[in-house]
Amino acid sequence: MNIGILTSQSTPLVPIVPSIAIKYIKDGYDVAIESGAGMGSYFSDDDFRSVGVKVEKRATVLSQSDIILVDENISDDEIQSMSEEAILIGKFNVLSHPELAERLKPFNFRIFSLDLVPRSSIAQSMDVLSSLASLAGYKAVVAAAERFPGYFPMMTTAAGTVPPAKVLVLGAGVAGLQAIATAKRLGASVEAFDVRSAVKEEVESLGAKFIEVEGSVEDKGAGGYAVTQTAEYVQKQKELIHERAHKADVVISTANIPGKKAPVLIEGITVEAMKPGSVIIDMASATGGNCEFTQDNKEIEHKGVKIIGNSRLFHQLPKEASRLYSTNLYNFIKFILKEGPNSIPYQHEIVQKTLLTDYKLAETAS
Repeated sequence: MNIGILTSQSTPLVPIVPSIAIKYIKDGYDVAIESGAGMGSYFSDDDFRSVGVKVEKRATVLSQSDIILVDENISDDEIQSMSEEAILIGKFNVLSHPELAERLKPFNFRIFSLDLVPRSSIAQSMDVLSSLASLAGYKAVVAAAERFPGYFPMMTTAAGTVPPAKVLVLGAGVAGLQAIATAKRLGASVEAFDVRSAVKEEVESLGAKFIEVEGSVEDKGAGGYAVTQTAEYVQKQKELIHERAHKADVVISTANIPGKKAPVLIEGITVEAMKPGSVIIDMASATGGNCEFTQDNKEIEHKGVKIIGNSRLFHQLPKEASRLYSTNLYNFIKFILKEGPNSIPYQHEIVQKTLLTDYKLAETAS
């Protein structure tokens, strides 16, 4: 079978790196990549050629590949130019863009979106959202440290002692936990809030203080994600966050509910109560933001408080993000094609969750 990789039109990521291309080739696949596809992640065409990958034009990759790997975007015309039995795999972010899911659904191709991989034990090695969230959590703290006009660790000098920066992390999922770990490594004093009491032990194991509001709604069927809370709980939550945020130097906000608008955790009055020079990194900006003043993909300042809205901080680490993404893709392909392209396990949760189209074979497979 032929695997083809296309250049992303909107991101620096590439769905394959040379070290993973070697694995595909050892598994018996022929691999071709569009010329220049790896440049945004610092992989040259020669890097791919050196491991046995063919470098081709985009149209050639589209027409001659049995499996096509993309990052996020591909046009309808390009899908139509694929071979009849081709498999298309990417991360199309359909929960945030349901109109895209509707657009892709009628195509008579097998189209899979890895951002829909369930958070289960068997799917961990395919979980691209967790892979990229970990990088984003790290980068959020680094970005905050660069913008904070103070010093993260405690430092004792002849002129006196510099206290550690106070960091508040909102949301202790994958990104939040990595943010906690990074802030602690830099020497900050860290507090973390999450509606899920189950993460308390993880937060404390990283050396942070866990703060919580009693009475949260938890759903074991949510795959580890937060769920919508009651109005009474939300009010208590905002009061707690206000109390903690106005004392913090840095707030890292990661709270997302899949398929819904991000909850506003940091109100305008809270921002205005924060110290001048404080920094907010809002990683939920793509779905509305956790801060009332957040603007997606923008850095603004409100009364001395810097607010950075960026849900894709992992794009600032493209080489590592591409390596992790390509590993997730490899593990996914190895799973769904274990018995061959005509024996995809359509009844398995991983396939059912990620398959976007009403492909004809899906109806007959059992």
